[in-house]
Amino acid sequence: MTDTPVLEPAHLVADPGPTAPVTVDVRAAVEATARAAKTASRVLATATRATKDAALHAMADALVASSARIVTANAEDLDRGRAGGMKESLLDRLALTDERIAAIADALRELAALPDPVGEVVRGSTLPNGLTLRQVRVPMGVVGMIYEARPNVTVDAAGLALKSGNAVILRGGSAAASSNAVIVEVLGEALEAQGLPADLVQSIDAHGRAGAVELMRARGLVDVLVPRGGADLIRTVVRESLVPVIETGVGNCHVYVDAEVDVAQAVAIVLNSKTQRTGVCNAAETLLVHRAAAERFLPVALAALGEAGVRIHADDDAAALAPQGVDVVPATDEDWATEYLSLDLAVRVVDDLDAAIDHIGRWSSGHTEAICTTSLRASERFTREVDSAAVIVNASTRFTDGGQFGLGAEIGISTQKLHARGPMGLGELTTTQWVVVGDGHVRE
Repeated sequence: MTDTPVLEPAHLVADPGPTAPVTVDVRAAVEATARAAKTASRVLATATRATKDAALHAMADALVASSARIVTANAEDLDRGRAGGMKESLLDRLALTDERIAAIADALRELAALPDPVGEVVRGSTLPNGLTLRQVRVPMGVVGMIYEARPNVTVDAAGLALKSGNAVILRGGSAAASSNAVIVEVLGEALEAQGLPADLVQSIDAHGRAGAVELMRARGLVDVLVPRGGADLIRTVVRESLVPVIETGVGNCHVYVDAEVDVAQAVAIVLNSKTQRTGVCNAAETLLVHRAAAERFLPVALAALGEAGVRIHADDDAAALAPQGVDVVPATDEDWATEYLSLDLAVRVVDDLDAAIDHIGRWSSGHTEAICTTSLRASERFTREVDSAAVIVNASTRFTDGGQFGLGAEIGISTQKLHARGPMGLGELTTTQWVVVGDGHVRE
């Protein structure tokens, strides 16, 4: 699942505009990395599924075998983070333990069990003139990743890239520099032991912010760039990159409680959406409640949220229904626009389904929205009219996740509409190629 740490772009790219100072040495080094990745990707393009799956298992085994070494390096990152005043939520995402490393390794093994998308025939036909056409999935080539404070993303990106036939260049940021350096080295050694180039997984962390700038400038060498982080980081990469970008988005996600609703079920869904894990992009940030359901739903829901430690940012109508002792502050427009990534929730009473859809259309980041309702008509309207990457009926927003969707690990959750939308798994890291077969055909 896509996590979105609140980071300023300076943490990663430091004014990556056209006039940003970049030394020739950094430019040459990043170009050399990209050329090596391009060469390695051509080797992988001809690899069989068996070869790739064996490499994934070898990478998983190597991570577990090197767990102590990785945890030691991770402790250095955590010490720097604490000294620098990093938030506890970010420290938690940064932290690696033997158990977390084992889980990351298991995710690679799960990837190995998934079908290989490369070579899949999307469609095909035979024309009246006898030409045969097939549109088949092929690797992108070289995928760049810019992210921060998540060493598990290093492994997820490497595994997804490998299975889909791509090389990957990683810019994981200074917060996880020690962890990522060891992880990339371990993965490279595992690849070489399987007869594949270590250059399939490379990091440019050593080149700092200037390296991130050059990665964004490497058009023709890097085929696609995926930023994964906070809103400012994503906007900066989308605005400044010359390399095509798949835009992942922040998660200002909504849960709407309809007039016709199972109150107990809806309370459980809201609690899970908000509190199961707060610092992630598919956690709910705003609760909308139909006025007809407010008096029977909100006192119960707000009491449960308050007991879970959630601070409520409420409009006047919602605040009036909050039980005594629940932490409530007045909501403003800033709250409707905020991805809290914390135990905070904006709550609003709306007149009807139309008002809920209008609110979501104005304030949503286009990630995930959920409706709690027993009305088929309301659920159908909601799924048709809400324009987000995932629209969920009577279930938690926390299910918008590659693993939960059965896609294996994900490289991010796309909130754009071109090529990929929603959790990006193996298929989204491929493009297509037309294969045309004739028998001496010429066009008249």
